[in-house]
Amino acid sequence: MADITRRLGWRHLRGAPTAHIRHHRGGKLLHDGPGLSFWFRALTAALSEVPVDDRELAMTFRARTSDFQDVAVQATVTYRIGDPALAAARMDFSIDPDTGVWRGAPLEQLGTLLTETAQQHALDVLARTPLSSALVDGVTAVRERVAAGLDAEPRLPATGIEVVAVRVMALRPEPEVERALRTPAREQIQQEADRATYERRAVAVERERTIAENELAGQIELARREEQLVEQRGTNARREAEEHAAADAVRAEAEATRSVRLARAEAEGVRAVGDAKAQAQAAWLKVHEDVEVATLHALTGTRLAENLPNIDSLTISPDVLTGLLAKLGAREPE
Repeated sequence: MADITRRLGWRHLRGAPTAHIRHHRGGKLLHDGPGLSFWFRALTAALSEVPVDDRELAMTFRARTSDFQDVAVQATVTYRIGDPALAAARMDFSIDPDTGVWRGAPLEQLGTLLTETAQQHALDVLARTPLSSALVDGVTAVRERVAAGLDAEPRLPATGIEVVAVRVMALRPEPEVERALRTPAREQIQQEADRATYERRAVAVERERTIAENELAGQIELARREEQLVEQRGTNARREAEEHAAADAVRAEAEATRSVRLARAEAEGVRAVGDAKAQAQAAWLKVHEDVEVATLHALTGTRLAENLPNIDSLTISPDVLTGLLAKLGAREPE
C-alpha cells in the first residue's frame, strides 16, 4: 500500500521499491515506475499500484483418481507481475488518492486465475492415475503437469503474469483410505520388528548356549584335570609307600643282618667262654684228680665259704645247740 500524506490540498505519494506506481492526469501518464515519490492533486489524479515482487500463492483442492478415490492436493505457486502496465490495463490496480488502498481486489483475481488453472491441470493428470501410483509418483507428475500447464496458459502472459515456480507439497487420500493403506505397511513393519526381536532373542539364546557349553567344557576339563591330579597323587602316594616299604625292608634286612651278626658274635663269644670254662674246668679237674677226698672237702668248704655272704652276728638257739652237741657227742666214740 502506498504511503500518502496531505499538505494544503496537495497529496504526496511515496511508493515502495517493490510497487510499480502509474500516475495519470487528464489521460496522460505522468509518473510510471517502482519506488516513486511525487506530489499530486487528488481530484485530477488517477493512481494505480502494481506489486512487482515475487508472491507465494498457497492452494489446496480435492481431486479424484482413476479408481474413484478422493485425494487432497497441497501446492504453492510462486509468481510475479512482469509487465505492470499490461496488468494495470487488464485488472483494476487503482488506489484511493487519499488512503492509498486498492479500490478493488486485484490479487484475489490473480489468485483465482492461477488456482483454477493449476487445479484444472492437476485434476486432468490425477483422473488418469490410480491411487497407488498417485501416492508414489503423483507429486512429481502433478508438479510437472501444473508447471507446464501454467507456462502454456495464454491468459497469464496476456495479463502480464510470470510463473516463477510450482511446488506440490502433498497428495493425501481420505483418512479412512489412508488408515487402510497404512495397515499393511504397519503390519509389515511390526513383522520386521518382531522378526528382529526373535532374531535378537535367538542370538542371545545361542550366545547363552555357547557360554553354557564353554562353562560345561571348562568344568569337564577341570574334572578331568582333577582326576589326573588324583591319579597323580595316588601314583605319588603309592610310589612313596613303595619307597618307604623298600626303605623299611632294607632297614629291616639291615637290622636282621645286624641281629644275626650280633647273635653269631654272642654265640661265638658264649661258645668261646664255654670252651674256656670247659677247658678251665677240665684243667681244674685234672689238677685235683690225685688229691684226697678230705682235701677236696676242705677245698669245697673253703670255696663255699668264699661265696657265702658276710655274717655279722649269729644267733644259736638252745635247741639248735643241744642238737649239735648231741651230734658231736655221738661222733666221738668213733
